Amino acid sequence: MQRLFAIILLVGLAPLLALLWLLTRMSQGSPVLFRQQRSGLGGKPFDIAKFRSMTDKRDASGALLPDDERVTAWGRFLRRSRLDELPGLWSIARGDMAFVGPRPLLPETIASLGERGRERGKVRPGLTGWAQVNGNTLLSLDEKVALDLDYVSNPSLGRDLVILMRTFWVMIGGERRTSVAGGAKPDLSQHR
Repeated sequence: MQRLFAIILLVGLAPLLALLWLLTRMSQGSPVLFRQQRSGLGGKPFDIAKFRSMTDKRDASGALLPDDERVTAWGRFLRRSRLDELPGLWSIARGDMAFVGPRPLLPETIASLGERGRERGKVRPGLTGWAQVNGNTLLSLDEKVALDLDYVSNPSLGRDLVILMRTFWVMIGGERRTSVAGGAKPDLSQHR
């Protein structure tokens, strides 16, 4: 069902995707998409794509400059609005991702997490997730993993719907660290 809905969204959002492609091409140059291998369900690797938000600027020795020096104004807008993630609909249509789940991490990051990484891989990674609506980049990796494991241990359609609704608020209002991210135990009764 998710795969079909992702295909419908890709068709419906085609004009927006084309506009974002053009604006990204004008702002960032080529290639327009950033591609990277990530860990999926059961640790199976897959390729994820996003609209590129950084240039390839390098220092005199040829090393890439730090991320904050390569992100453009357009890239900051794409990231803040989460529009950079729209190409991820292809990953959902292919069956590599879900709409909601732990964000897919690099295979080496998953390996470094040991048992927590394997536990996290028990569900399909998502375009958005519990950690993303509770602080995302404002959180440490350990905090994100704790929220991801809480999600894996307490799945429900109600919770997924809450995450989707809160994702739209993050797109509009930006990231905020929540009390759930601050160590408080979430009240999951409202999500079941």
